Amino acid sequence: MGLLYIPMAKNKYYVVWHGVEPGIYTDWDACKQQINGFEGAIYKSFSTREEAEEAYNSSPYIYITRAKKNAGDNSKVAMNGSQVVTPPTDRTDTVLPLPLEVQAESLAVDAACSGNPGPMEYRGVYLRTGQVVFHFGPVHGTNNIGEFLAIVHALALMKQKGVNMPIYSDSRNAILWVKQKKCKTKLERTPRTEELYQLIERAEKWLKENKYTTPILKWDTSRWGEVPADFGRK
Repeated sequence: MGLLYIPMAKNKYYVVWHGVEPGIYTDWDACKQQINGFEGAIYKSFSTREEAEEAYNSSPYIYITRAKKNAGDNSKVAMNGSQVVTPPTDRTDTVLPLPLEVQAESLAVDAACSGNPGPMEYRGVYLRTGQVVFHFGPVHGTNNIGEFLAIVHALALMKQKGVNMPIYSDSRNAILWVKQKKCKTKLERTPRTEELYQLIERAEKWLKENKYTTPILKWDTSRWGEVPADFGRK
């Protein structure tokens, strides 16, 4: 999905990560139309277009986290739309409002697809800092394929860098496909999907040729909310 700009005299930019139509807006009224009545809307204003573009292409958790106003209080408060979520006081290992069961020293992955199939992209987020570690797409595909490729991308990247930490995914299908070393998609192989199929074959080959001990954990969306790598386009 491309960035959406609406001309306005004031030099202010509103990033909507999770709303009716995610994008960048320069009109507050237009921004409000994307977030009013939208459950779990995530948005924030920026003073320059450059800052807004960087934010839109990054994890919102980096930008919706701010220090409490109380003097001498170094804990964090995350703004999720109009809802304030305060991480537990004993959760000092992350800037994100993570559940106590979730390990901060880990990666979360997710994919987004506009249509099924349609333009698909995926990314991985380091939960300790909220940093987007990798991002790929868009390419024509499906959400399940993106979830599968995201896990394999995370596995390969960690092996290349010599690190090992859990991977959280909210896709049971993708986790199962990785364990079976096979992307069991029903997407037709056509000239339009050929690039994606080459990526799938490369991922399957990597799984068959490499051993790993990395835990791949199911993100419990019903209890914890959206996975931090979520693109906010549901």
